[in-house]
Amino acid sequence: MRRPTLLYAVLEKRGWLRYEVFVAQLANAGARAAKHYENPRLARVRTVTKTTFQRWLSGTQEPRGEAAVVIEFWLGYTVKELLGPAPERELVLARGLHDASLAAAHGLDVKFDTSFLSVAAPVPGTGGVWHMDGLRILDGTAVAVQMYEAALQPSCVLIGPEDLEHLRYFTQSRRRALLLGSLGAQGADDLYALDAAHARRQLAMPVQRFPIPMQYRLDPMTYALLWACLNVDDSLLADDCALHVEQQRLEVHLERGLSAAARTAYADLSNVGALWLGSRTCAAFVQRHLLVSDVSPVMWSRAQFGEQGAAWLLFRERHGILQLMRDHSAGLDGAPGCALCVPESAVHSSEPYERLLLLLAVALMESYGLTVWVCTEEEYSRLPEFHLGSDERVVVADWLDPDAVWNVECVDGNGAKDAFAQAMHHAQVRSVADGATSHERIRALADYLGLGHGWDRLIERCRELGSYGTTGLLRTRSRLINTGEIDRALQFLGGLDPTS
Repeated sequence: MRRPTLLYAVLEKRGWLRYEVFVAQLANAGARAAKHYENPRLARVRTVTKTTFQRWLSGTQEPRGEAAVVIEFWLGYTVKELLGPAPERELVLARGLHDASLAAAHGLDVKFDTSFLSVAAPVPGTGGVWHMDGLRILDGTAVAVQMYEAALQPSCVLIGPEDLEHLRYFTQSRRRALLLGSLGAQGADDLYALDAAHARRQLAMPVQRFPIPMQYRLDPMTYALLWACLNVDDSLLADDCALHVEQQRLEVHLERGLSAAARTAYADLSNVGALWLGSRTCAAFVQRHLLVSDVSPVMWSRAQFGEQGAAWLLFRERHGILQLMRDHSAGLDGAPGCALCVPESAVHSSEPYERLLLLLAVALMESYGLTVWVCTEEEYSRLPEFHLGSDERVVVADWLDPDAVWNVECVDGNGAKDAFAQAMHHAQVRSVADGATSHERIRALADYLGLGHGWDRLIERCRELGSYGTTGLLRTRSRLINTGEIDRALQFLGGLDPTS
């Protein structure tokens, strides 16, 4: 007995097998396709004879011309796929999406230059794919997505019982995936995201409707976090074995007072993998060579873009450096600090969502008690990362040089130290993030980064997202990173007084 076609299976699942129902849906799809493709001829695909319909269902006749275009637009599969045999496995299909929901998905690609979201299913039941390109450092990645129509509630959006069968089907795989809840059918263009693994745990219990928290609305903040976390996590997973091997070889470099590694020496590593290895080497070098002194230590960071800020938010070694700075300052005069150089060219060449990551990284530093200074002169952007204490030693630990994985050195002597100290002094007295408190400094930096025009709303957004937590949104799989400090930075920003 011949297996039914995929077209038959799709129409049966959606309740459109009756001829009268099919032609009504076809006419509706033709009108929508004409508008979507700006081709009025597609609206003329209004009907088909019953005999032709039966031949399409059996796979003995192929839709052609405008009819083929409308059917592919309508059902989300090619004609060849539809007329082929349906998979032998049980086929669980998602409901069709409202036009406004599809428009909202396309709108993400307009808002965010690194986003390419396709919610059409290339294979039945598997959902779409969301590509997130990298910029200067991030390698780019893609994640499976499935969008569902949802209903707005006071504290969440709800996916209804009619979608639960497919929701369970989609989340049963252990691959990384995201759920998107859309309010398109209710006349809103908001989308809400949730990690599929988090959904799978919830679906293990009896539920009638499935909630996605209001806090996980897709906006510049949540997109920036997803973009950074997914890219970093996937690259580190791809390099996991190689990075494990390279870690075992670092001891010889840490014992020396001077060591450097060219990027070409690690050509097989991803950009993020090389960045992490450099960060790991530099952090270990600093911990070994930075001496406790009578004055709180200060450091210079080379971070000026959001991708570099993401490393501070995610890499465990960067968190260790912040803890080290705080611990070394306990009981000493003054407070630890960090200077950055963010030229106007870096601000103008990055999108607002990327600048949010840099602002969060600065908030994380301030949450550890560091005073952050930001100068803007282009010539200071080429300085390596270094740590400066009250003794005669400067610890250079640079991991953000585009041509080197790391460059570490202990520099002794007054003359050598003076040049670094002068740069640090310049950043302190010429900082655009000027202020006596963290509130004042971060607000001034937000203004410089072009993020201050909605300051009160930004603080409120950080407060609601930080208070709820990002665990349901950001699920990393690499053991080399930790998203907990993102919540810390959000909570710190959310605790600022928006009127200050």
